[in-house]
Amino acid sequence: MEKFAISSDGQKIHYKESGKGNTTLIFIHGWLGNTEWWEDQQKYFSSRYHIVQMDLAGHGKSDSSRQEWTITRYADDIKAVADAVHSNKVILVGHSMSGAYVLEASLKIPQVKALILIDTLKNLDESYTEEQTEEVLSQYRTDFKYTVENILPQYLFAEQTPSDVKERLQHEFLQNDPELAINVLRPLYKADVNTIAKQVQVPVIAINSDASPTDAETNRKYLKNYDYVTIEGVGHYPMLEKPTEFNTILDNVIKKLI
Repeated sequence: MEKFAISSDGQKIHYKESGKGNTTLIFIHGWLGNTEWWEDQQKYFSSRYHIVQMDLAGHGKSDSSRQEWTITRYADDIKAVADAVHSNKVILVGHSMSGAYVLEASLKIPQVKALILIDTLKNLDESYTEEQTEEVLSQYRTDFKYTVENILPQYLFAEQTPSDVKERLQHEFLQNDPELAINVLRPLYKADVNTIAKQVQVPVIAINSDASPTDAETNRKYLKNYDYVTIEGVGHYPMLEKPTEFNTILDNVIKKLI
């Protein structure tokens, strides 16, 4: 069932609810994503868990008129949905840029019992200067289509990434207004993720692609309870690239957490 929650600044946040169970899994997409990225997970898990797929502000069917794009506002989007579904036991599943946002959201939502990060925050000591951030964002501003089609694939896809997944994602990316795409991404580069991570009290398990290494030792300096699992032969979108294997891994992670 499709519904809307109201975030702290009045933005309508779209979400879909399905399944049944005492534990609620809230799936949050990465940059320029939407609820549809989690369809394979919805089908696989809905017989055992209460499933919530949501669109952050600026994405999917949620409002995109936000005036202040910040990590706090994104965390408020997640809180609005968590409050609306009235669950006592929530696990947040955050992909890509949403990894940072679920960390902050966990500080605002007492019902959150654990976090699952999908190919994100592999080294919490990595950071961007303001100059580096503007250099990245200026590529999108200069030629959004060229950047999506020719530069992003180098970082987002692996050699084994199915061509239909590449085509689907690039098509979805190009439906976005370039300036909005920049605005919704900028908070990630400005977030003080390490300070937030130090406050996180719940267990955190990551499912990361083998396309780049995970520095667990560094992450454990900030997160009290951190672990990770590697999924091989995928790029940045394991839930789309190898959904069957990803679901099996995610299933095991959830069982470990609950």
